[in-house]
Amino acid sequence: MTHNLGRLEDLSAAEPKLVEVDGLRLVLVRVGDEVHALDEMCAHQGGPLSEGKLSGARLTCPWHGWMFDVRTGQCLMPTRGGSVPSYPVRVENGDILLER
Repeated sequence: MTHNLGRLEDLSAAEPKLVEVDGLRLVLVRVGDEVHALDEMCAHQGGPLSEGKLSGARLTCPWHGWMFDVRTGQCLMPTRGGSVPSYPVRVENGDILLER
């Protein structure tokens, strides 16, 4: 099933955005014209990644500073940290689409 998560033009490159799909809370981030979707809860203690700071392709949790690569969900700091699930999205005719 394909879910429309909104328009690319409405997603700021500087601000993560919280979206909900089938009870799943995701954070959408825009890096250039690419859009990435991650689980909204930090792997550390469940901090809200949608309230985190985005710097390039790195998203930092506002609670304890854990940093994640938005392209893969991999934890970059601390290096022993757990990753967060990432979800494939695509942009088609300006719409951000998630297959689920």
